Amino acid sequence: MCVDNTSVVNGGSSGTLSEKEAEVGTLARLKYELVRGFLWAWARCFSLRGLYLLGAGFALCEWLINYKRRRRFRKHLKTGFGRGTKVISRAAARRACLRHFIRTRCDKLFYLIFDKLPKEQILSRVRFPREADMAESLKGGKGVYVCLSHIGSHHVLALIIALKGYRVAGVRDPNEGALRRYINRKYDETFPEFRAHLRMLYSNTYPRDIYRCFQEGYVLGSTLDIGRERGAHLRMVTAEIFGKPRDFLAGPVQIALRCEAPIYQAFVVSRPNFYFDIVLKGPLADPNTAEDTPETLKAIVQRYADNIAEHLTDNPDHISRT
Repeated sequence: MCVDNTSVVNGGSSGTLSEKEAEVGTLARLKYELVRGFLWAWARCFSLRGLYLLGAGFALCEWLINYKRRRRFRKHLKTGFGRGTKVISRAAARRACLRHFIRTRCDKLFYLIFDKLPKEQILSRVRFPREADMAESLKGGKGVYVCLSHIGSHHVLALIIALKGYRVAGVRDPNEGALRRYINRKYDETFPEFRAHLRMLYSNTYPRDIYRCFQEGYVLGSTLDIGRERGAHLRMVTAEIFGKPRDFLAGPVQIALRCEAPIYQAFVVSRPNFYFDIVLKGPLADPNTAEDTPETLKAIVQRYADNIAEHLTDNPDHISRT
C-alpha cells in the first residue's frame, strides 16, 4: 500500500514518472545531503531520542513564532469539531496544536534518515496489533484494499509495510516535490524490499493496473479524502462527516468490490521518540457477500468517514493539512 504523499518510481506502469521527471537538481540534492548528514551525525552522537528532542525543541520555537500556522490549525480543528461532535476546550486545542507541530517536525526528521537505519531497528518501533488479520485476508488470493486519508504521517505506512515483506501498491497524484523524489531514490537504493515489493500507480493510470494488483495478491492503498478536483471522470460518493456532507473518491473501493478484495481502513499514530502505531479498521464490508451496488458503496464510504471522525476526536493533533 502506498499513499497520496509518497511513492517509489517503478518502471513498467502506465502511470510511472519518467527518469527525467524523477531527477533532482544538483543544488537541491546537495542541500538535502547536508541536512541529512547533520541529522544522522546528531542521531549517532545523541541517539534517536536525542534527535527527537532536537526536533521537538525546533517545533516548540516554530509554534511560538508561526502564528499563521497556529491559526490555520485552529481553523481546521474548529471545522472538525463542529456540529454533532464532542466539543474540545480551548486548553485542549492549544495542547493539540503544540503536539501537532512536534509530530509533523519529528516525523519529517525520521523520514529524512529512514534509509540510514537498520531494518530491525525500524520495525522494532512499530506496533501493528491487527497485522495477523490483514495477513489472513491476503490468503484469499484476491488482495486487500486499504483506505487511507490525509491524517497523520501516512507516508510512513507504505515504507513499514514494504519492509515487513508484503507486496504493496498504491495510487497517488503524479505531482511530487523534489524532496520526495530524492528520498524515494535513497529508499530504493538502500532497501531491496522496496524494489521487490513496492509498486506505484499514479492517478492517470488505467484501472486495469489496479485490477491486476488485486489479482496478484497485493495490498493496495490510496487516499479517498482528496482535497481538490482531479477530473470529472473520477467516481465520487457523498458522506456525512462532522455533521456536514463531503465528497470522497470511491473508484478504488468500487474496483475492490468487483474483485471481492477485503476492504480495510488504516491510520498511523505517531508516538514520542519515533514510535508508530498502525491502526487497522474493518473490514468495511463483507468481501463474501458485498456487491458492487450504489447502496453498498455509500455504506462503505460512510463507515470510512465515521472512522475518520472518531480517529480525529481521539487524535486531534494528527490533522495533516495546516
